[in-house]
Amino acid sequence: MRRRLLSSMLLVAVIAVMLLGVPLGVVVVRLFNDEVAQELRTDANRLLLGVEYSLSQGQGISPDQLTRNYPDRYLQVFVRGKPPIVVGSPPRAGRDLTEEARSENGYVRVSRDAAQVQQDTQARLVLIIALAVVALGAAIGLATVTSRRLSLPLQDLTRIAERLGSGDARPSRHRYGIPELDLVAEVLDRSALRISDLLAREREFATDASHQLRTPLTGLSMRLEEIVAAADQPEVVREEGEAAVVQVERLTAVIDELLAAARRQRHAQAEPIDVDDVVGQQITEWEPAFRRAHRSLVLAGDRGLSALGTTGGLSQVLSTLLENSLKHGDGVLTINTSSTGRSVVIEVADEGPGIPEALGHRVFERSVSGGGGTGLGLTLARALVAADGGRLELVKRRPATFAIFLRHTRDSGRHRVVSGPA
Repeated sequence: MRRRLLSSMLLVAVIAVMLLGVPLGVVVVRLFNDEVAQELRTDANRLLLGVEYSLSQGQGISPDQLTRNYPDRYLQVFVRGKPPIVVGSPPRAGRDLTEEARSENGYVRVSRDAAQVQQDTQARLVLIIALAVVALGAAIGLATVTSRRLSLPLQDLTRIAERLGSGDARPSRHRYGIPELDLVAEVLDRSALRISDLLAREREFATDASHQLRTPLTGLSMRLEEIVAAADQPEVVREEGEAAVVQVERLTAVIDELLAAARRQRHAQAEPIDVDDVVGQQITEWEPAFRRAHRSLVLAGDRGLSALGTTGGLSQVLSTLLENSLKHGDGVLTINTSSTGRSVVIEVADEGPGIPEALGHRVFERSVSGGGGTGLGLTLARALVAADGGRLELVKRRPATFAIFLRHTRDSGRHRVVSGPA
């Protein structure tokens, strides 16, 4: 992870330096060459003005004065009716930069060795390269610090998740100053608390079960031993058999009581949830899949409903119903939410062929499927709704219409709306 972050950031830095440095180098070279050419033109015009002034004053043109005024230049002065004046060392052929200026009395040429210009250009390019190296060095330092700051919290979160998976459900309470990672850490802490709570309840259930079942099992064992010992005495066998039946009934009652207690603990997790938020989140998740299938989602019914349940459980149930409709249904899928005063009802219906009559009364049974699936989806969905104190029913076979009934908590600020395709 850290190596990938470091290499990715360095690659971005190199690309940025190349995209900025190469055009900058080209622009600097062009600007410098234009500056040299402009300087030569300026020298040529100034030299021509000096020659014109000397001629107007009847003065001669001094080569020594030209050498002092224009060092490192090769000058050629051509005046009508006078021999040409040449000052300086001529550049080698093909390696000169020349500008000239003309007037009615003649013209002048100012030349410069291109090798010197190239040296100056290279010096500027070296400066740009040095700045690029410095920028890359700073990018390497920043990438190292950033990758370390991101990778170390991720490694810590990995250790926390591994510890959580091994059964150590203690929350870490670690925070890293990065909102996204802090959110992950907070979710892991909440999961740890839930797992710890579930483990405590499982241990409590196992302890209660072992304690409560020990007595009836012992009594049942004793009655069976009596039956075996009195096999030749029908009256005793009948009496002990009846007592054994009583012990079995007592054992069944204990098991029912323990299961009811476990269910009550599960129901205790249910809390008021915003039905609109859960339904809206599922529509957002499934709308692209329905759109690819050339189908649409429609949300209708009452808004502002609140029900007792768990967000995760209701989300899974709705997801199962939407997935089944996408696989086996057709047409527009409508999610209608309403309130009956005591219950909040969420209906999911489409325009498909529906459920065959032979499967209508068995659709919630385990391993029963009409489309080659596992047959577990609706079974688990009904169990999730029941665990939250509600129920899931098939209210209509054609078209298939499922209804989720949840315990009602409040019904304030309701208003009737029908939305278009999601």
